[in-house]
Amino acid sequence: FKFNPVTRFFCLVAAWIHGDPRKVVYPTDSHGQFCGQQGTPNANKAILFYFNILQCANPAVLINLQCPTTQLCVSKCPDRFATYLDMQYNYRYNKSYWEYYRQFCKPGFDNPRKSVAQVLRDEDCPSMIVPSRPFLQRCFPDFITRNGTLTVANKTVFKDGLGKTRSVIDLRDAANGITSLLDAKEVGMKIFEDYANSWYWILIGLVITMVVSLAFILLLRFTAGVLLWAIGYIMSTLFYPIITFVLLAICIAYWAVTAVFLASSGDAVYKVMSTPDKCVYANLTCDPETFSQTNVTKVCPGSQCTFAFYGGESLYHRYIFVLQLCNLLVFLWLVNFTIALGQCTLAGAFASYYWALRKPQDIPSCPLFSSFSRAVRYHTGSLAFGSLILAVVQMFRIVLEYLDHKLKGAHNAFARFLICCLKCCFWCLEHFIKFMNRNAYIMIAIYGKNFCTSAKDAFFLLMRNVVRVAVLDKVTDFLLFLGKVLISGSVGVLAFFFFTRKIPVIQEEVPSLNYYWVPLLTVIFGSYLIAHGFFNVYAMCVDTLFLCFLVDLEVNSGSAARPFYMSSTLRQILDKKNSKRRKDKRERGR
Repeated sequence: FKFNPVTRFFCLVAAWIHGDPRKVVYPTDSHGQFCGQQGTPNANKAILFYFNILQCANPAVLINLQCPTTQLCVSKCPDRFATYLDMQYNYRYNKSYWEYYRQFCKPGFDNPRKSVAQVLRDEDCPSMIVPSRPFLQRCFPDFITRNGTLTVANKTVFKDGLGKTRSVIDLRDAANGITSLLDAKEVGMKIFEDYANSWYWILIGLVITMVVSLAFILLLRFTAGVLLWAIGYIMSTLFYPIITFVLLAICIAYWAVTAVFLASSGDAVYKVMSTPDKCVYANLTCDPETFSQTNVTKVCPGSQCTFAFYGGESLYHRYIFVLQLCNLLVFLWLVNFTIALGQCTLAGAFASYYWALRKPQDIPSCPLFSSFSRAVRYHTGSLAFGSLILAVVQMFRIVLEYLDHKLKGAHNAFARFLICCLKCCFWCLEHFIKFMNRNAYIMIAIYGKNFCTSAKDAFFLLMRNVVRVAVLDKVTDFLLFLGKVLISGSVGVLAFFFFTRKIPVIQEEVPSLNYYWVPLLTVIFGSYLIAHGFFNVYAMCVDTLFLCFLVDLEVNSGSAARPFYMSSTLRQILDKKNSKRRKDKRERGR
């Protein structure tokens, strides 16, 4: 089996050709032009303005940030109540009224004397403007609660530009759901500020975790010497998790960038936007260049061909969701392959220690680098095959989780029960495959055979020693759990006292924070991941030496021709001895 990157390459090329991340970052006006994009007429107009915010009363419309009204890029939001009728009346005495109002009209429109009916029909200008503030680069009414009463610019009522007096409650209904988004944005900004102010101390906390984890591993050598010999002679293995972390970061970055480009793929799609609800052409796609020549404007007066979203009807656009799934599958494949490469590399290094008859004299130089080279040169296909099997199972689990989420509100009890059973089965299958893959990679590192043969040999070897396997797993799991809890807990307690200014000696060094739990949780979670990385090396060492030990017992007898390769300490515990070799031919002849 060869590691074939065709699928990964196809997803990446398709995403980068058709994708445009600006569609995610910048809002777009009714003509599909980006607001605030440098090198365009909207370079200094970074905020999106809605001509009639009242038409955005549907909360679902607000979630999509699309309303059936003209949308325009502006440099700033309105700061006052005004209507087009008021502007025309005041324009007779002071032309500054028009100069202010025109910045919220379509570019190029400069006819304040045009009749109101024609202006509203052609949507040259908004019928009204309300005091607003920018949120997510969009203008929304500036709500303020005074004495329990909702106001906008100290007013509870306003004119809608059509001669009607409206309540600000109507604006609130039109902007329903925005309050929670505003709060979320404020919280997000504060969290970002906390990270900006405390990243240096977070890094120090993670470095402390690395030192403590290393010290804990060294202590295990004295407290659990029966289970751990190799690490003391191959100390470089303790730092291999850093390589794994870098490779995983590259995989995550690849997946995220490709996903963003795929999500932003598509051409500008325009739809008929009409104020009358009974327009037969409403929400149908249209072409803005030929829209004025069609019959739509006659059947639905006031309708416009407005930008709706980025998408398309081509074969590529129809399968963007499928490409996203392919991208996710490739991501899972790459992550599992990276982990498999690390497991095979560590297994090869520890196996080179075990199968050295005289320890440490016969241990090869640079065992970790040699094992990594062998894994990359000879075992890439086997590692990729095992990773693909696990990735497919994980993909099925993700699909089942998605289906379970969709069926939560369903009344079909049998469907929910079936999904639950499938989730349980695939959870067990995933953990079994992880266990078998891990041991298969160890056998690959020892014998160099292919994945299927190694997995079969590992399975039957473990089944012949199932009691020993169970005992070792329990002891190892307990030590790993104890180490992770002690390290992440102790570093977390230290971080808590630091960020809450409970340590008088360095009280002045603590940065000013909005939420002290932001760096605290980051340190605790990061500490757990670092400890997990270090103890994975320990666990891999135990598993490798254990399989080598089982093979040693089955293959060798302790004779001069087939001596045991286990250490002298372990031979004493098991009451095993190696026959002494005779030094000369005379003694051998006797």
